[in-house]
Amino acid sequence: MTQPSSSALHTSALTSLPLLARGKVRDNYAVGDDRILMVASDRLSAFDVIMGEPIPGKGELLTKMALFWFDKLQGIVPNHLTGDVPESVVTPAEVPQVVGRSMLVKRLKPIPVEAVVRGYLAGSGWKEYQESRSVCGVPLPEGLTNAAKLPHSIYTPAAKAAAGEHDENITFEQTVEIVGEDLAKRIRDVSIALYEKAAAIALTKGMIIADTKFEFGLTPEGELVLMDEVLTPDSSRYWPVEGYEDALKNGTNPPSYDKQFVRDWLEAVRINGKPWDKTAPAPRLPREVVEKTAAKYREALERLTA
Repeated sequence: MTQPSSSALHTSALTSLPLLARGKVRDNYAVGDDRILMVASDRLSAFDVIMGEPIPGKGELLTKMALFWFDKLQGIVPNHLTGDVPESVVTPAEVPQVVGRSMLVKRLKPIPVEAVVRGYLAGSGWKEYQESRSVCGVPLPEGLTNAAKLPHSIYTPAAKAAAGEHDENITFEQTVEIVGEDLAKRIRDVSIALYEKAAAIALTKGMIIADTKFEFGLTPEGELVLMDEVLTPDSSRYWPVEGYEDALKNGTNPPSYDKQFVRDWLEAVRINGKPWDKTAPAPRLPREVVEKTAAKYREALERLTA
């Protein structure tokens, strides 16, 4: 497998295309009126704050993983890929910023709902379950524990927040108010189908997808299209099957292929004797944390595509 290039890209700086937006990870540029060049940087955000130190190779790994899943999930719903080569829309001097880490995609009208699907109880879902025996209005049986497999996959949407703010968990009924009943049902059903197919594939590679979020847009004709990133460690909770049973037994979080390593370090760090308050600027990440995080992302892709 090709190794990511050694120089990290924290922020792209293309001048040949108009910049539309910078997200937590991706920089989006307009290509005419109907396409977008999405450049996956090596930025990493935790607790909705962007770290100052990039994770070398992360953007390339995320892009490879997203393309892997777009290919595997064809047939369930159309996706935003155009099939055009990203390097074809920038100047020769800008190609190094784009190669291996970009997707040239259709420009869509984004739907302001994060389509979250959970197959296991973890994170904010576990917290909510302890309080109400439900997640986002979906009732669940008594007696479930942290990291438990759910009786069936559940759809637990979130409302997209402004940059720097937390997405807010909402009920299915609230998504009906936002986008209408027909579209809300279609997003729910498609999201569950995508998750269940991906989870089955990942399990054959020794990986559990505990939960994930999908994003969708609409074409001018109103067709639903899967967009943005899909099933990367940034948008999904991946656990190796090894260690899962022990964690379940002990009620602890299973080891994961995401930025949990960074989150744990940030939770433990002390600044002038006090915990970090989770507002920018973030503490400087030590080299060891950066390297271990990069290794986690690499391992996830290698297992998946082996």
